[in-house]
Amino acid sequence: MKSRAIFLDRDGTVSFEVGYINHVSRLQVMPQSVEAIRCINQAGFRAVVVTNQSGVARGYFEEPLLEKVHDSLRRQLAAGNARVDGIYYCPHHPREGKPPFRQDCTCRKPSIGMLEKAARDLDIQLSGSYMVGDTLVDMRTARNAGLCSVLVLTGYGRGEFEHHAHQWPFQPDHIAEDLRAAVGWIFSREGINSR
Repeated sequence: MKSRAIFLDRDGTVSFEVGYINHVSRLQVMPQSVEAIRCINQAGFRAVVVTNQSGVARGYFEEPLLEKVHDSLRRQLAAGNARVDGIYYCPHHPREGKPPFRQDCTCRKPSIGMLEKAARDLDIQLSGSYMVGDTLVDMRTARNAGLCSVLVLTGYGRGEFEHHAHQWPFQPDHIAEDLRAAVGWIFSREGINSR
């Protein structure tokens, strides 16, 4: 039987938004994210990070650094007894850098290539899954994949919502203060006791 997932943007949703992470030390997972992901694990959802990382295409850092950063993310979560089931990233940009990283790809959000790959790799049913992120791009990704969308007000979320939401072509299914509150809303919607 297929699992459902809660797809998570990385920067500004799971970890603090600090701009391009060009050194492992710059990735800091938010404390409430550790608790939220631990709850996702306990509830039987897959926790899957999907992140655009065009810093590779732009030449700000090389692709091997992403693995080191993601190892750090896993370690920080593990210290709080939490884990992600998968981390998927898009290193491309349609206009910046040189091939093969400069390309119009199907993985860069709001395209759904990363979600589709995760669904294949981890036996995930996209229908009934969720996407949590801090930008309109994340909300578009959710809509394009047929997922329920939750905007968090961490990272770019508060500014995007307060200054641009009136221009958005659609609104998120829910707006939450942070990832922990987003997971609480999802669990309430699902009839899951989060304690």
